[in-house]
Amino acid sequence: MKDLFGKALLDYQSGDYTEDLITSTNISEDDVLPLPYLFRDFSEMPKLEQKALQLAKGNILDVGCGAGSHSLYLEEKGLNVKAIDTSIAAIKVIKKRGIVNTELKPLLEETETFDTILLLMNGTGIFEELIQVSKYLKHLKSLLNPDGQILIDSSDIKYMYEDEDGASLLDLNSSYYGDLDYYLCYKGEKEEPMKWLYLDFETLNTACQSVGLNCEKIMDGEHFDYLAKISFE
Repeated sequence: MKDLFGKALLDYQSGDYTEDLITSTNISEDDVLPLPYLFRDFSEMPKLEQKALQLAKGNILDVGCGAGSHSLYLEEKGLNVKAIDTSIAAIKVIKKRGIVNTELKPLLEETETFDTILLLMNGTGIFEELIQVSKYLKHLKSLLNPDGQILIDSSDIKYMYEDEDGASLLDLNSSYYGDLDYYLCYKGEKEEPMKWLYLDFETLNTACQSVGLNCEKIMDGEHFDYLAKISFE
């Protein structure tokens, strides 16, 4: 990986902001991801993210922290946060922003336990594919303190497979419709494609039940997205 996402964050943090990230998937066209949005404060966050941060408590793990906006808000509230990411540049950025407890680490290598685990901005994306959801949920379960919670958001993207009349274009013989290939471009460079999972709530709920976890929908967003709370049964 070229870590173009991290490079873009570092450019913005260093005052070298000249262009935005361009993202796309195997089922969608190019879309602009403005770098200032990744450095947003609480008032600029979607209601789902605001709700998750309001519910966060105790010892918190921010998974895939990116520019660290969620961690920064929680630290400013006096909460204890650990921020992890797999981008070297992102970790540099969040340290520069003043976040104390950070670590370059994938989720599956985390071993500490927490009261709240945050996976936001399509938190199920980190699972990569539907077939890996159970593996990730079992690991997340091992990181939860007895009364702990996982706050995670995603979207049901079934609507992207409908024609103008609302008829479904889904191929029932293909893989799960939320299994996507994600592409990213920055300053003319293309990142290696990566797997990115959008997961509908019912499928997430079923997966949680299969590993002994309870899954509750906290709220729906404005565009087929939702926030869920996962905890011990």
